[in-house]
Amino acid sequence: MKKAQKAAIKLASANSFEAVAREWFEVWRKGADANHAKAKIARLERDVFPWIGAMPVTEITTPVVLGLLHRIEARGYGEVALRVKVAIFQIMRFAIAAGKAEIDPCPSLRGILAPRQQKHMAAITKPAEVGELLRAIDQLTGSHVVRAALALAPLVFVRPGELRAAKWEEIDLERAEWRYRVSKTKTDHLVPLSRQAVEILRDIQQLTGRGDLVFPGTVSGRTISDMTLNRALQRMGYDTKTEMTGHGFRAMARTLLAEELNYPPEVIEHQLAHKVPDALGTAYNRTKFLKPRVEMMQAWADYLDRLKKGADVIPIWPVA
Repeated sequence: MKKAQKAAIKLASANSFEAVAREWFEVWRKGADANHAKAKIARLERDVFPWIGAMPVTEITTPVVLGLLHRIEARGYGEVALRVKVAIFQIMRFAIAAGKAEIDPCPSLRGILAPRQQKHMAAITKPAEVGELLRAIDQLTGSHVVRAALALAPLVFVRPGELRAAKWEEIDLERAEWRYRVSKTKTDHLVPLSRQAVEILRDIQQLTGRGDLVFPGTVSGRTISDMTLNRALQRMGYDTKTEMTGHGFRAMARTLLAEELNYPPEVIEHQLAHKVPDALGTAYNRTKFLKPRVEMMQAWADYLDRLKKGADVIPIWPVA
């Protein structure tokens, strides 16, 4: 009898929501961005496991999940509640596929939570203010690695996480190209490097070129942290909530390339590594519009140089 009881307890523990969630996580994390995975498991450990982690996965019903999500919302974390719902959906689908559960409680929750609010990252888009920002970057003191990353950011306008994770093996300075895998869209991307970008990379290569990472942090084997660029902007006097963020360089480029340099939206969107369906419905590929993108990236870098010097704007792209 005792052996049977112990076996039952062991089985129940193995089929608890937390046990199944951690089993799912180990499978899921293999194809996920490391920072994304770290945030996801931390969210489960903080907002989910303490409340329903010990429950058998077969007892995770719609009311149970709804109660959990409302508890999170009541604390003022609506965005977290939405992310938790997605995670629970993924875990329960995994449990069903593994034969540990039969019912997914999440589909019935569609539309229950408040919709996700669209967030707009603070960004400077006025030419004169961009010039001031670029001059401030040139005068930034402290870490040479951080200053180089911040100087390169407006020239390549990739996502901050992709800039931080840049590896020397991805960069060909002779061909003036940076090729990498976009974590968000799971697509290959090519960034044509302007003369100015190559100059920055050649300079920092003397310091970090013997390692894998272009912008290594203070901890061996790790990149600069996800807050590094924002903290540098704060030291320069910029409010990262209302004025400028590391992500804001993308909005800066998108706005000014269209409004001031008159580049076509489809060329800009492809360089931003957004998935842009064409007339046949096919998604973005890294070489589409490559020639105009190479021209655009050099024109953009030259334009930024003029702004930094306080010069007037001269449109580059020929307007029909």
